[in-house]
Formats: sequence, structure tokens, C-alpha cells
Amino acid sequence: MTEHPGDRRPDGPRRLDDLVLPFQIEGPGLRGRLVRLGDAVDTILKRHDYPPAVAALLAEALALAATLSAALKYEGIFTLQLKGDGPVRMLVTDVTSAGAIRGYAEVSGDLPDDKAIALSPVRSLVGKGYLAFTVDQGEHTERYQGIVELIGDSLTECIDHYFKQSEQFSAALQVTAGQNDAGKWRAGAMMLQRLPDQEAIVAIEERDEAWRRSVILMSSVTATELLDPVLAPAELLFRLFHEDGVRVYDQHMLAFGCRCSHERAARILASLPRDEVEELVVDGKVSVTCQFCNETQNFGESEIAGLYEA
Repeated sequence: MTEHPGDRRPDGPRRLDDLVLPFQIEGPGLRGRLVRLGDAVDTILKRHDYPPAVAALLAEALALAATLSAALKYEGIFTLQLKGDGPVRMLVTDVTSAGAIRGYAEVSGDLPDDKAIALSPVRSLVGKGYLAFTVDQGEHTERYQGIVELIGDSLTECIDHYFKQSEQFSAALQVTAGQNDAGKWRAGAMMLQRLPDQEAIVAIEERDEAWRRSVILMSSVTATELLDPVLAPAELLFRLFHEDGVRVYDQHMLAFGCRCSHERAARILASLPRDEVEELVVDGKVSVTCQFCNETQNFGESEIAGLYEA
């Protein structure tokens, strides 16, 4: 089902949070995605005790992963990873094609002062390193991966650099995150994408100007608007692009979801040498904690022994 608002405001019963809303700007024929995260990102961050600056960067990465994954056709898992030599050694988020989202950050050093982080969050927290995208559609399919050097002060700048290097993906993006007055984390993102067959929609001499105009309009969106839990996503799109007409499509729901389980933890232990696992026994058990959700699975000595029985 789609809506064709033209010069009217899009309406209808729609959720306001934890969603991806695909849209198209009718005049220049550009596609886009609007992401709004509420409970999902708050749940992920509050399962850990991250410093606020690290939590904010992870929240942005979660919104970014949701946005990029929605621009792809896949059945499986889309993963976004940042890895560097800074105090945040690694930051990982992933989104399944069913809409389950999760993420974590690995902090292994003292953070710089707040001023340095505000000026350059990626450089000061992650340092020199790379940004990687992976699409995994199962063991019988070929994994796709794109890697680019981390160049830029913010996550948005790093993604812009990736877009400029890519011959297959021409896009522009805005992403933000923050806490409201009640201390709840929120995140939002918006992306515009040029279509490969855009020449058929817009004359060549008009194409670049239409793209520039739309990117300028998108850039005018404020962090408050992207994070506002009351402002309907379709209403925000109307505010920005009503002069060209904006068509919104069915929204895709997102929710926190972790794929860890007792059985999966057991398989990990069973893959290790028995003597190594037995060295991990403390108070009669081995504990395995998931980096994503922070849930712990406990294995007693008898269950550990059973892992190695033929």
C-alpha cells in the first residue's frame, strides 16, 4: 500500500517510533529512507553502562545501519562495523531483514575530554581505522562486504566519504542521536539516494540541480525534528519536500532483538578445547556473556562434560 500525497499532507494510522519509512520525492525522482528509533535504541544502550559520548556514537551507528540496510534487498543480516586504534576499539551493529536490531561498543581506554569529543567524535573515540558493511544471506550465498578508511570527524562525514568512493551507491545522509529530558535515548536518520535510471525521469541538464536542491532541503532538518517523538515521520517529509511532492510507502518496523541463546553459547564452548573450557570454571560453572545484550548463560560442570560426550 502506498500514499500519494502530492500537494497534501500524508496522513493515516502510522507508528511514530522504531521504524524505517521509505519515500520518494516525485519531482526529481529521488528515493529516500527516514529512520526513527525510540524504545529499540534505548533498550540496547541501557543494557550497558557506556559513557554518554560512546552511547551517542553507538546510537547514531544503529540509526545508520537501519537506514543503509533498508536501501538494500537482502534476506539475512546487514552489519555495520567501525574498528580503530582509539579508546573505542570496535563498534558493531546489525539489522536482520526481519527488523531485529542490536549493537555494542568495545571500550578499552580512557576517553578524551568532552571538548575534543564534541569537535570530532569519530576521530577522538575510534581513531584511525576503517568502516565496514557486510551483508550475510546464509552459508550458501556469497557474503558482500564494503570497507573504507575512516575519514571524517563525524559518522555522517565518514559515510559521505564512503558514498564518494562508491561507484554503485550515490547518496547523502543526516544522522543524529540524543537523550530527552527523561533520559531516554533516541536516534534518527534520513537518506536520499540517486536512482540509476534517473535520466529517464529527469532531463540530464536538470538532474544535478534537482539533486543539489533536495540535499539542501534535507540538510535543513534539525536534530530536534529527527528525534521528536510526536512529529509524525510523514509530516516531517511533507515539511521538507512538499514543493516537489513526496510519496511515502509502507513503513518497516524495527525492534531490539538478539540472536544469542543457551544453545548457541553451548556450541561456542564445544568448539573450544575441553581443557581450556575447564580452566574457565569459577564456583562450579562457566559463564558466557553476550556482548550485544549483556545476558549471561551459565553452564555447570556436568553440562560442560556433556558437551564433549560423543
